[in-house]
Amino acid sequence: MQVQKRTAAERVALARHPKRPSPASFIHALFTDFFEQKGDRLYGDDEAIIGGIALFHGRPVTVLGHQKGKDLEQNLRCHFGMPMPDGYRKAQRLMRQAEKFQRPIITFIDSPGAYPGIEAEARGQGEAIACCLSLMSGLTVPILAVITGEGGSGGALALAMGNRVLMLENAVYSVLSPEGFASILWKDSARANEACDVMKLTSYDLLALGAVDEVIEEPPEGAHENPEPLLHLLDAALQRNLAWAEKLPNPLGQRYEKYRAMGNGFLYTLGKEGA
Repeated sequence: MQVQKRTAAERVALARHPKRPSPASFIHALFTDFFEQKGDRLYGDDEAIIGGIALFHGRPVTVLGHQKGKDLEQNLRCHFGMPMPDGYRKAQRLMRQAEKFQRPIITFIDSPGAYPGIEAEARGQGEAIACCLSLMSGLTVPILAVITGEGGSGGALALAMGNRVLMLENAVYSVLSPEGFASILWKDSARANEACDVMKLTSYDLLALGAVDEVIEEPPEGAHENPEPLLHLLDAALQRNLAWAEKLPNPLGQRYEKYRAMGNGFLYTLGKEGA
């Protein structure tokens, strides 16, 4: 793999590019017979998370992803990719359905974080994210997660507990935004570019740390300029990793050991040779 020489701040800018392919565009390009399912059966439907059943090379799967929106009107409906509790509970509903029918789960992550508004807190934002994490921790079906743009805080992690976590080259994944990091650490959000380097949030940083399992190369100019080569690479990576995950004798046990090892500060290497 030839690493493109870009600063961390430049990769953050590409991850946030308004024309960058969205999770919804990846779902429609890589899967067939997508049947979207809406609503959390409790409050309503949150457009910031899209999900449903689809075929991946003939294999039934459940797919989920964040949505930021294609124009201002949709941006506002999707809260710019920041899900409400209803979105996370919709995701839980679809994941339970996948477990019932033994369908692998594939998620696409592109969110600056969960919606921070008072109405989200009133409807149980923290509980909804925690329940997503708890549920994914206990599923017996294979889970693949792909970070396609921004992966921000618990809002991203709620869909990212995979047996394998893939990351596009110019995506980022971090505990909070660089602006938030700089504001907290240095009381100066203008130092966001400096924070990008300190946070180790790029795909290659996280691959080296063992937080992600594979980096998918993007075209030199970025995914938004020429998505076709990226689609072929991502399709091949998903096929390869899904085949590996479906051969696991115990996907739940592998996922448990993966995150236990990561939490202890060790590089997770078990099973990488087979993927």
